Amino acid sequence: MTEHLPAAPGPDSLIQRWAERHGIDTAQRLAQAEDLADAIAHAVTPDNTIDTYAKSWRVWERFCTSQGFPLTEGSRGALVAFVAWMLREGQQDGTGYSAATVKTHLAAATVGIRQRGHHVSKDAVAEARDALDGLAVKLLKAGERRGRGKAVAADINGLRLIARSCPPDLAGLRDKALILAGFNFASRASEPAGLLVGDVSLHPRGMVVSVLTGKTRYSVREAKIPFAQDPEVCPVRAWTAYREQLVTQHGQRWAEPKQPAFVGINRWGHVTGGMVPDSVTRAVKRISARAQVPIVWTGHSLRAGLATEGRKKGKDAVSISRQGGWAPNSREMLGYMRAADEWDDNAAAGLT
Repeated sequence: MTEHLPAAPGPDSLIQRWAERHGIDTAQRLAQAEDLADAIAHAVTPDNTIDTYAKSWRVWERFCTSQGFPLTEGSRGALVAFVAWMLREGQQDGTGYSAATVKTHLAAATVGIRQRGHHVSKDAVAEARDALDGLAVKLLKAGERRGRGKAVAADINGLRLIARSCPPDLAGLRDKALILAGFNFASRASEPAGLLVGDVSLHPRGMVVSVLTGKTRYSVREAKIPFAQDPEVCPVRAWTAYREQLVTQHGQRWAEPKQPAFVGINRWGHVTGGMVPDSVTRAVKRISARAQVPIVWTGHSLRAGLATEGRKKGKDAVSISRQGGWAPNSREMLGYMRAADEWDDNAAAGLT
């Protein structure tokens, strides 16, 4: 009589192979370890990454429904067709996505197929990416430019304009601290929104910002921000002035470590609670527009600015990546650095 393996989570074929090699008890323990690994992976995956996977899977579902394809077959042809469909008509309104968005959905949909226990070959994914690159070039040649493009990088001149344009009231002090501090630790919009008072500490040489809500293991960091030589754009002085004014006007409870570091302030000067990522993004746009910087900044401009301005000052990739929470060889970070090099280390510069 053949003994059957009791039901266990995970792909049945994998558990059956374990049972054949090691016995049923060991196979069950290995299956439980798989459960634990899945639970840990879910726990350490940032919420915005989970949201991206879910959104991309819904795009994949719409594609498969429109084409009559099974959801679990990530074949070469299906992935290439997926890329072409997204560029052509993938959005809900029937228009095409930008190449950058297509790349994100392709990667996330591939993860989704694999997470559901089905094989997707690296060659198939590579061919779909090559197809995307080729089709994106054709769109550019045809004059189509989709998406918002790269965020304009914050720069030192812009910081000075902003510092001068912020009014001396609490909201203005908050705006100034948000921009100057955010620039100096290359913040994403989600990072100032996630900071608590206890995450920011003063130091004889400046201040330390403990970023605990980063997207990756690299972006969870302690960023050291020194006093600036120019008091007008000093993030430490701006932070101190803002926090002192907040406590003076609204009470000592706002100095408690568990309170939000950056608070929302309505038009009547009332504190509305902690800022959220969307409000940080809107604030950066509003503050830069008020200062009349040449090109209005977006929520990602502070992050781009630290890498770009740091490179102009001769900082290397290691120090920039550590401060901004990039992986050491991050393509995003290197792209910002190249943006500085294209002008400062240009073969055509100074020839005439």
